[in-house]
Amino acid sequence: MEPRIYYALYCSMIISLGGFVFGFDAAVISGVVGFVTTDFDLTPIQAGFVVAAPTLSGVFGTLIVGPLSDALGRKKVLLMIALMYLLSAFVSAFSSSYTMLVMARAMGGLAFSSLIIAPMYIAEIAPPKLRGKLVSINQLNIVIGLSAAYFANYYILNLSLSDNGWAANWGINQHTWRWMLGIEIVPALLFFTGLFFIPDSPRWLITKDRESDARIVLERLLPVDQIDNEISLIKHSYDQENGDLWRRIQGIFSPKMRLALTIGIIIGVVQQITGINAIFFYAPTIFEQSGIGTDAAFAQAVLVGLINVVFTLVAIALIDRWGRRPLLLTGLTGIVLSMALCTFGFSQATYELKPEGLIQIKTIENIDAHIDLAQLNNIVGVVYESDTAFKQSLTGTIGSSAAQKFESDFIKASININALLILVGILGFVASFAMSLGPVMWALFSEIFPNQFRAVAISFVGMINSLVSFFVQLFFPIELSVFGAALTFFSYCIFAFIGLVLVAKLLPETKGKSLEEVELMFAGKPKP
Repeated sequence: MEPRIYYALYCSMIISLGGFVFGFDAAVISGVVGFVTTDFDLTPIQAGFVVAAPTLSGVFGTLIVGPLSDALGRKKVLLMIALMYLLSAFVSAFSSSYTMLVMARAMGGLAFSSLIIAPMYIAEIAPPKLRGKLVSINQLNIVIGLSAAYFANYYILNLSLSDNGWAANWGINQHTWRWMLGIEIVPALLFFTGLFFIPDSPRWLITKDRESDARIVLERLLPVDQIDNEISLIKHSYDQENGDLWRRIQGIFSPKMRLALTIGIIIGVVQQITGINAIFFYAPTIFEQSGIGTDAAFAQAVLVGLINVVFTLVAIALIDRWGRRPLLLTGLTGIVLSMALCTFGFSQATYELKPEGLIQIKTIENIDAHIDLAQLNNIVGVVYESDTAFKQSLTGTIGSSAAQKFESDFIKASININALLILVGILGFVASFAMSLGPVMWALFSEIFPNQFRAVAISFVGMINSLVSFFVQLFFPIELSVFGAALTFFSYCIFAFIGLVLVAKLLPETKGKSLEEVELMFAGKPKP
């Protein structure tokens, strides 16, 4: 590998540390939400807000981060983002109330805009033939961060239940969820430090009339005989329609942008409305619904992280060989089938608290302090055909607070379901997403928009992506309680099918083309 490629890889790796922190921040809440729901006595909508608060603030972050990165530079904005991750992790770990926790997580959500800047920066320094792979490194770091969070949660949970003296001395058994959140300080600090050792984007430097600085960076990225041509292409691209912020905002809605913007919005919506962040952010909760219990649910969440990493590596290996379009079509097909499998699995489940299940419930430590066990005789032997009917009956019998605290235990003692079917469906969904919508979306966003509109356009579609993600996360606990697991997953299946049809009809291939060639291709509305 040439030194220039090594340097592009080095810069991409540093930038992509932000993806790791994002992934860790996103997934760590999956282990925290159950604890804080009990500690702060949260309603389903409040629990949803704890999970979704960062995404809501991220909506506002994505609106301003593109123009801000045009004004200050990609590197300076990323430094501010890393600092926000640090502050958010620290305050979240020491939160003393629901409001404080939501505000701390919302602060971290402003840093989610790193998802916009990182692919943009990498695309602007990457050789065309490697751009898909290098941009996908950010997605790989996201899924490694997700996986690391699941591992950390599982490890801390086991420590909190162990007899280790040092774990008790450090307060892990009493402050389990605070340790889960606080560990994020370590990767956030590494990200912040690493950013001091990379240059700014040469394309941004040229737009600020800093050609000499841009040339220094390009000398480390390109052969000497290609630098002048590259600078000329960049200047020409920006000079065509360069202007103030308002003009660039208007420009993203111009006729020449119609195809790119339409595809950007479709991919941005489909990536989230198919339920990926419901899976990532509520993985243990979802597995608890299949009756395996809390410990096993945390263990299966680790599998989600591992599958995510493996199939993201598959996507990185194939994105510049197969292309963006085949990966998206393959992945969306897999998502449709996987969500259909989950829908079928949950629709076949029945719930009956039998006498042996009641004995199992009575062995739970201190349960008699929360529940009058004699009340349970009212539901023993009653068969419920859906999870919603069972939960409603349970709440009516023992009260909402006790039902919320011991829901996983009652489901485990009562459910009749093919839990393996659910596991296969969830893992199939994660694998399909990881090899398609996950990495491919950001690769497409970084290349389908013209140079002069890239930052503003990515902010716009990124804002839509974040807004859809927010509503998916916020309403998932409510959907489970009102509609049940089967209907919730069926809705994701339908949305994935609609996305598959639209991508097949509209998306052209962009692999191997320079950013300037892609711009011309989309302006001419080519057919796939």
